[in-house]
Amino acid sequence: MAFIKIKNLVINTNYIAAVRLENQPFSEENSVSLLLATPAFPLTHLSSAKPDAYHYEWLDFTDREADVLRDYFGNFNNGVTDLMLQN
Repeated sequence: MAFIKIKNLVINTNYIAAVRLENQPFSEENSVSLLLATPAFPLTHLSSAKPDAYHYEWLDFTDREADVLRDYFGNFNNGVTDLMLQN
């Protein structure tokens, strides 16, 4: 388990379900989006987890925050493996 801090927001990386590193369609703004999957019920009830046992929420970051997140998730030292390496 690791935590990342972006300004005044601290995120448990165990709850990051997906990361969108590219800009949003039809937008020129530099952005990164994180999909968080947080338990909808107390952790003791997750042994019989159902698809609706999690709450999903996209968090969008722009400008400097987007740059920092793009660097973090693009770094192999942070456990990210690029399956389509650019030559």
